[in-house]
Amino acid sequence: MIRFLRNTELDTKAQRAQLDLTQALNRQHETGFGEDAFLEGRIASMEAAFKMQFAAMDTLDVMKEPESVREAYGSTPYAQGCLMARRLVESGVRFVVVHYGPGQPWDDHKKIHENLQERCPNMDKASAALIRDLRQRGLLDETLVVWGGEFGRTPVSESGDGRDHNPYGFSMFMAGGGVKGGMTYGATDEFGFKAVENRVAIHDLHATILHQLGIDHEKLTYRYAGRDFRLTDVFGNVVREILA
Repeated sequence: MIRFLRNTELDTKAQRAQLDLTQALNRQHETGFGEDAFLEGRIASMEAAFKMQFAAMDTLDVMKEPESVREAYGSTPYAQGCLMARRLVESGVRFVVVHYGPGQPWDDHKKIHENLQERCPNMDKASAALIRDLRQRGLLDETLVVWGGEFGRTPVSESGDGRDHNPYGFSMFMAGGGVKGGMTYGATDEFGFKAVENRVAIHDLHATILHQLGIDHEKLTYRYAGRDFRLTDVFGNVVREILA
């Protein structure tokens, strides 16, 4: 699950007593020195962490799922991550990231055919199971699933049986969360090297994701080095053609 999630030194009652003492000392300090927003934030975060510790032990325990559900996802680490993702979404967690790891497993500068034959079947199975499971539980309409990587691979070989990085044309998919299902938007050239039809830049992708989260990407800013920055900087258009 999560490293060091269980406290091997103190039981729940002792942990609660330890936290109560810490919080009492924090309040005493605040009484003497006045209100402090940073200290208030620390007090709140420690309370949240205490509650999350015990909630996580229950939520991330995939062995509580029926065997049929676990079999639908598979037994690989990625499959376990997808099943944990569904349990997290079901429990109210707003953002979940599932990483296919460890390291850089998709950086196939060699042996791409051999490597993809090994990886793709379990990734396809678990990804499909996640979407199907969310839909069956009535969660897909309000959950946006975004699947992809940082770039594609070239359509020409590298080192004989590998592929190099390709940022000019690659595919991602989105499901649920108010996007249309069963459609393809855009296309590459005949070699699969560059996007040529309905090109979607990364800024457009970010703008569309934010839109589906109810956020106007042109108004979401953060101050850095004296300037208000946007995630999409001065670019980005919502790709409305893919929205339901």
